Amino acid sequence: MDGRPARSRLPALRAEAGVSGRGLAATLALAAALALGACGSAQQPESRPVAVPPDATCHVCGMILERFPGPKGEAYVDAAQRPLFFCSTLELLVWLRQPDVAARVRGAWVHDMGGAAWERPDDARWVRAEEAWYVAGHALPGAMGPTLASFARREDAERFAREHGGEVLRYADITLELLGSLRPPPGAGGGPPPMSP
Repeated sequence: MDGRPARSRLPALRAEAGVSGRGLAATLALAAALALGACGSAQQPESRPVAVPPDATCHVCGMILERFPGPKGEAYVDAAQRPLFFCSTLELLVWLRQPDVAARVRGAWVHDMGGAAWERPDDARWVRAEEAWYVAGHALPGAMGPTLASFARREDAERFAREHGGEVLRYADITLELLGSLRPPPGAGGGPPPMSP
């Protein structure tokens, strides 16, 4: 070495490398941010809607989704690789409105019923739950009785409401009180009978 204490050599080493103290700090900060970002993406895989498997059960009630009509939902939480499935939009929306759930959800989707048969929603047509148009108070049953019809386009929701009744709503308009008002009273029976396979 050159005989100087290590502390006094630092400015000389920086000068030789062409790095100022601020430049080094900025470089280290950028490297740390990139490393943290990479860690975050490894822990938070991208979430996309998937086709509902034939044996999928509802995260809330345990019912087999395929046996019931109407739009379904799915949601990814935390670092899960697979979504949770919901037998109806009502079940998904009630679950999403729980205080302990919101911070854990990475993405939630509902079937886009625009052009789909009520009895068999199309697994190729999904819309983010918070971007969907909903119809509440219509006459068609879901898995647990009344549910909300979900659509990617406002025009489809309005057409559905004209044909089947109900009110067109946005995600932000849907409260726990509204969702509770759609459920049948205790002991009044639940949803429709299961569809035949």
